[in-house]
Amino acid sequence: MIKMKSILAGMIFSSLSALALAAANPLSVHVLNLQDGLPSAGVTVKLEKQDGKNWSTLNSGTTNEQGRITALYPNDKKLEKGVYRVTFQTGEWFAKQNSSSFFPEIPVIFTVDAAVPHYHIPLLLSPYGFSTYRGN
Repeated sequence: MIKMKSILAGMIFSSLSALALAAANPLSVHVLNLQDGLPSAGVTVKLEKQDGKNWSTLNSGTTNEQGRITALYPNDKKLEKGVYRVTFQTGEWFAKQNSSSFFPEIPVIFTVDAAVPHYHIPLLLSPYGFSTYRGN
């Protein structure tokens, strides 16, 4: 019984620390597959910041079972104003699903003005179309 309580307590604290990390991180993404209505786990996502005419890679990650990356911005950096690009590697993901897609990648370019502490970019995905918006 004591062992079970310890395991349960560990799971609770682990979940809480993950939520705290996500709440502290200023950027998250979420990918949903419109074809089957399910989250898109395993999508590689790259974050870049515009520097003049060039782009500097800041971080990358892969969506979890819920189709989310809850902390895409580097943890050791403060969010700066500027133009950013999140690129979803959708062609790779569709290939893993044994499906074709018209879009090998989907770049989403957005401006951070620091008006809000957290930016969320959802992507609604299908093989031949997509939609995105500023989430919360």
